[in-house]
Amino acid sequence: MKRILLLALAPLAIPVPLAAQTMDHSTMPGMQMPTPKKPAAKPAPRRQPAAQPSQRRAAPRKPAPPPARAGHAGPARPAEAPAPATDPHAGHNMATMPGMTMPDAPAKAPAGQDMGAMPGMDMGAATSDQKAGGTALPPGNAPAPAPPTDHYADRSFPPGEMARVRADLYKEHGGGTFHQVMFNLAEYQARKGGDGFRWDGEAWLGGDINRLVLKSEGEGGFRGGVDSAEIQTLYSRAINPYWNVQAGVRHDFQPNPSRTYATIGIEGLAPYWFEVEGALFLSDKGDVLARAEGYYDQRITQRLILQPRVELNFAAQDVPENRIGSGLSNAELGLRLRYEIRREFAPYVGISYERKVGDTARYARADGEGTRSTSFVLGIRTWF
Repeated sequence: MKRILLLALAPLAIPVPLAAQTMDHSTMPGMQMPTPKKPAAKPAPRRQPAAQPSQRRAAPRKPAPPPARAGHAGPARPAEAPAPATDPHAGHNMATMPGMTMPDAPAKAPAGQDMGAMPGMDMGAATSDQKAGGTALPPGNAPAPAPPTDHYADRSFPPGEMARVRADLYKEHGGGTFHQVMFNLAEYQARKGGDGFRWDGEAWLGGDINRLVLKSEGEGGFRGGVDSAEIQTLYSRAINPYWNVQAGVRHDFQPNPSRTYATIGIEGLAPYWFEVEGALFLSDKGDVLARAEGYYDQRITQRLILQPRVELNFAAQDVPENRIGSGLSNAELGLRLRYEIRREFAPYVGISYERKVGDTARYARADGEGTRSTSFVLGIRTWF
């Protein structure tokens, strides 16, 4: 009976192992299978470089087998080894193919030639045996090379027309004629003993190098008239971008008697932006005078400027006719605050202190005049 039952269940037991082989155990609850590792990639086989045409050798030709006799089959012919692969591009110039752009190969310099001397090659400082030029000149104190005298535009346009255009260009960039009239001081002075006025200005005409300059300054009182007045006519020449040398004539209208002086001086912009001026005067009577003055524009804002100013006058000897004593004759110290409504027009207020010293003060006391004065000033600085 047991045998009959086992025979009946045998067909059902056969598929069970097959189903178990296809079951995915990772999907069962609580089962976590490790991630299978990828096999390491095998290195690609190294390709042997193709032999150059000049390096290939022709394979030795095998002797042909002897002819087989009639009715007799000869020995079997062995199979020949395949010929080595050849480069299909050997002998072709790839740069000549359509759409191909190959970089230029650097030219090989001949033996003994310096690559730094070739056009476009900068290999360091030029040697003494090279014919260097431009920025490749060797260091030293040799004179600069002569500038080129030809003009590239003359190759395409008439040289005469281009010369006229260049002359106009030079004139517009420093070769033209300009002019300016400026009053640095034009003010009313309120002071004890009588109010007065003062002016100090100049005008010039010319270029950047040579100019004709007119200068004038003076002062007076509203009750007593003009106390001093002078005018200078000068030739001015620039000796560098910041300084001018001036020479000419000065004539004093007041005080009496009037004097005429030969004048030589210098003016310019000192370091730290100080405007300075100095001059020597030799009168037609042999009197020698000197003057030094300077001022500085301290910008508080772009429109508000504070200007301290100093002027000193000297004499080499006493000039009793003009009430001038030797040495430092008088000094003026001023402080003016201006507001530039425009650069060309700036009203100002300030204070001015004047004092006569030495023999000049002695002459003033003898005439019953004061030796010092302090003035509140109100004026306009303008130029056009």
